[in-house]
Amino acid sequence: MTTAVSTDAARARRLDETRRQLSDYIGKSGLQALVLGASKDPNAKVTTVLVSAQTGRPVLVAKAPLTAVAERSVEAEARLLQELGMLGLNRRFEAIPNVVELVEFEGRTALVMTAVPGTPMTTSYFAWRHTRDPARVAADFTAAGEWLAALQAATAQAPTTVDLDGGVEALLAGRFSEDQELEADLDRLAELNGRLSADAVPRTLAHGDFWPGNLLLENGRVTGVVDWEAGSTSGEPLRDLVRFGLAYALYLDRTTRAGRAVAGHPGLVAGTWGAGVAYAIDGTGWFPELFRTFLQRGLERLGASAERWRDAALAGVAEIAALADDEAFARRHLDLFRRLSRPEGLR
Repeated sequence: MTTAVSTDAARARRLDETRRQLSDYIGKSGLQALVLGASKDPNAKVTTVLVSAQTGRPVLVAKAPLTAVAERSVEAEARLLQELGMLGLNRRFEAIPNVVELVEFEGRTALVMTAVPGTPMTTSYFAWRHTRDPARVAADFTAAGEWLAALQAATAQAPTTVDLDGGVEALLAGRFSEDQELEADLDRLAELNGRLSADAVPRTLAHGDFWPGNLLLENGRVTGVVDWEAGSTSGEPLRDLVRFGLAYALYLDRTTRAGRAVAGHPGLVAGTWGAGVAYAIDGTGWFPELFRTFLQRGLERLGASAERWRDAALAGVAEIAALADDEAFARRHLDLFRRLSRPEGLR
């Protein structure tokens, strides 16, 4: 056993020694480098876009980790994208990047992949008046929903019990073990997960962080989907569906001063963290209706009960509380889950 381990370690070292340095790769690529900077996550990565000097269009993207945890995420994304390439899904879905090469950056594994076209949905989302316009917002939901539906249909496997927990309860119990109210939260989470598990849906390719910032658009269509670090070839499809809706709702009040009504959304007042999500789930108006319809149609398309849309949304809030890198972001989602999952008279 010791010999085998030593041999594997030696092989890994030899492979690492053959990797080019990211700086050398960029220098010899003949492309112009545009460093987008480090992400704001605690385990950050530096993203560099390599652009053609002739066309001005991005050709490649390099993702370089700054911590050991970030490196594991980069390696996980590389493994998944390589697997999708072997399955031919990158050709069927051109919005998915292809792995070009693994290189080295400050002693860590970095990933070079093809650039996918488009502008992040968040660019238009945060543009003036965008989220107050029902037609524009509906177009965003339609674009995300159509791309996700096509991906899930193409990668559908045998139906199995809905599992939006996937270890979330255990992760919450470990992360917030000193919270005296957590036991009641976990009881409510187990109850709604129990209702969800009465249905079965196919396992599909899952992105894992399907939010507007990771979706690139051209002419109203999704042309790029990036950051596959949390992806799975056999995942719970409801996770991506729910994540998009929650993330879209979360920032509706971002540019509105606390205590003021959010333009275009009667009944939504800025100030309380997560107000947009609470409004989407329990409010009234065109956006809550759009949010619920998006989830209901997705549930029905996958073979689950549309009536479980609220349970699915709350399970998605709890999942973010369990998995988010940023502790404050996770804590706020736990508080939001607590507030929304309590019986109506106790909220």
